[in-house]
Amino acid sequence: MIHKLTSEERSTQLAQLHGWVAVAGRDAIQRHFKFADFNEAFGFMTRVAIKAQEMDHHPEWFNVYNKVEITLSTHEANGLTERDIKLARFIDQAGKDAQKG
Repeated sequence: MIHKLTSEERSTQLAQLHGWVAVAGRDAIQRHFKFADFNEAFGFMTRVAIKAQEMDHHPEWFNVYNKVEITLSTHEANGLTERDIKLARFIDQAGKDAQKG
């Protein structure tokens, strides 16, 4: 069984992630990215997709042109787990060249 993070664990982990925020009304985290153009956004999504497939842990996401919105939550645990934190850290690294704002 996958361990759902406690409230304290969630707060500690979220404080260590850049740009991720808790989703209101849901045990999930979310981050928005903005890239120079669609090609950069799609390349980023491809890198994340490959890692997610390796982890067998798939994000919820939405893309329009150069913007990507990602939500992470572990469906099997009905909430946030260490798997989400691990994937968020990878996403942060993959999206390090995203534009601010």
